[in-house]
Amino acid sequence: MNITDVRLRTVKNENELKLKAYADITLDGSFVIHGLKVIDGQKGMFVAMPSRKMPNGEFKDIAHPITPELRRILTEIVIKKYSETIEEIKHTEKINIIEN
Repeated sequence: MNITDVRLRTVKNENELKLKAYADITLDGSFVIHGLKVIDGQKGMFVAMPSRKMPNGEFKDIAHPITPELRRILTEIVIKKYSETIEEIKHTEKINIIEN
């Protein structure tokens, strides 16, 4: 199984310090999982799977990797895409400052 596409939407809400972005991933060009979250936690960046709040207040994953290897690969790819996106944003902001 290959992750063939990652799309990110960065979060700029100052009230939400830990949530950095939402991600959607495509598997083998044929199956999309929406609503992954890029979170800056106490132990660094990680990817949280899409989840639903249960009546008892607990959150349950809607979809998640079964193997540690797939979770590691998924996390690496999404975090890499997030880092690249942030660098692009910083570069664009620098260009805008120079042009103004």
